[in-house]
Order: sequence, then C-alpha cells, then structure tokens
Amino acid sequence: MPQDYYETLGVPKGASQGEIKDAFRKLARQYHPDVSKEADAEEKFKQINEAYAVLSDEEKRAAYDRFGHAGVQGAGGVPDWTEMDFSDIFGDIFGNFGFGGFGGGRRHSPNAPRRGADLQTRVNLTFEEAVFGVEKEIEITRDENCPRCHGSGAEPGSKPVTCATCGGRGEIRQTRQTILGSMVQVTTCPACKGRGEVISNPCRECGGRGLVRKTRHKKVAIPAGVDTGTQIRLAGEGQPGVNGGPPGNLYLVINVLSHRYFRRRDDDILLDLNVNIAQAALGDEVKVPTVDGNVLLKIPAG
Repeated sequence: MPQDYYETLGVPKGASQGEIKDAFRKLARQYHPDVSKEADAEEKFKQINEAYAVLSDEEKRAAYDRFGHAGVQGAGGVPDWTEMDFSDIFGDIFGNFGFGGFGGGRRHSPNAPRRGADLQTRVNLTFEEAVFGVEKEIEITRDENCPRCHGSGAEPGSKPVTCATCGGRGEIRQTRQTILGSMVQVTTCPACKGRGEVISNPCRECGGRGLVRKTRHKKVAIPAGVDTGTQIRLAGEGQPGVNGGPPGNLYLVINVLSHRYFRRRDDDILLDLNVNIAQAALGDEVKVPTVDGNVLLKIPAG
C-alpha cells in the first residue's frame, strides 16, 4: 500500500513548509544510514526523502492533495531521491558529525581567533580566613607567548610554511559514496593539527609551540563567607587565546581547612562545648572560644 506522505513525516495536511522542513530534518537525522543502527534505516530514509520531495514542492503537493500518488507519478512527478539537492538540509543535519555536505559544507578557517582554555587552581583557607575574608597570594602557572619567537613557533628569521598535506586548509576532505551519492567527510589535518601551517625551523626556546610555561604570583581578595567548593573567577587569567583570540579565565576553587573547635552549617558556626555534671546541674559561667575571641557564657542550672 502506498505510503501517506503526511503520515511519513508526521505532520498534518495543513502543515506549513517550515513545519514540513523541520519534520524532515528531525527524521533524516534519526534514520540516516550513516548514523542510525536500525536494520530498516535505509528503507525508512528513502520513504522520508520521497515524502519530503513531494510535500516541499508546492506544485507537487497540490497534485498529491488532489489526486494522491497518481498526481505525482510520471513526468514531473517524484524525482529520484539520489539526484535531489539536499545541501541546505544536510549541511545543518551533519554539521556536528564532521560531514561537509554535498560538495560544500561549512569550513572553519584554521587561522580563526579562538578563546584560550580555562584554568583551575585550589586555594586553601583557614576557617577564620573563610569567615572574615582575606587577601591571598596565589601562584599561577600557565602558558604565555614565547619571548623569542613572539608566539609564532618559528626561529627568528624564519616563518611557518603552508602545510603540504592539507594545502593550508587545516583539514582533510575525503569523499564517501553513500546512498545519497557523494558526501564529503572533513577531519582535522594530522600534519599541522588544523593550523594550516607547519614549522620547518622551530624556535629553540619553545620547541615550536610558540608558548612557554611561566609561573607568577598574584594577590587576590577572597570575600568573606566563602565555603569549600566556592569558585572565584579571575577573568582573562587563563590560557592565552589562539590567533588573537581572548584568553580564558582562571577559577579559584576554595578549600576551607577543618578547625579544632568550629564547624560550619550553612551560615551558622557550630561548637561542641563539654561541661561536667556539676556545671550542668548547678549552672556555671565558662569561657567559650569564638571566631572573634573568647567570651564568657552563662550556663543555666539544670
């Protein structure tokens, strides 16, 4: 029995072209044979494409609505789905799968600015420092531009050269034959690691990385009331950006050391106070430690 194209795409007969296109995207992503593991994925995919080929064309759709399958058969009817142009659809569907689409696809410049990576470092605080806040000197170890090559990675007097493997694109494009025809799979060039350039004469100081590891110290104001697990963001103190991109951030992860007397519960400070039987029965005045110093506490009788 011939398929109902509306049922195949899961849309009502009055669906807009936007709804039809969205339904096709969802189903094509689900049943594409290069992605789906279902045994009948290829057959379902053919049905989905056939339905979309008709319903996405207003003239064919009108003929189908009036005469059913008879209205779209023969000349000007359903095209061979292997000859259809799905470049706009599959460029979006396979954008996250590393496919370039049908002879085109999205290309990312290997020299595009990229943000630097974020860093984390643990900062230990005493209980009192966490309560009142403190200015703490921290040690930051991160990559910085090499002072000898100024970040190029090449020995002064020489320059990086265009990668012969990828021709400077930073990516390798391989054509694959699928049920849809030719598809292009894009992978990062292994020779230049996506940079599009290789260094034939690497810098003696950084070994061609363009970066050197540096450790420096910085004073940071820790606010009062932090607790273990609190993160403090230092903007721009992470790894340097690539190709002029912004640096990442540094996150200080607070660790509050245990205290001899005190412990914390939310915003309260707790203290276990031991008293003897006589003090509990008759009452007494005892010295109690607090974060502000010792105070006298009157214990009522009983």
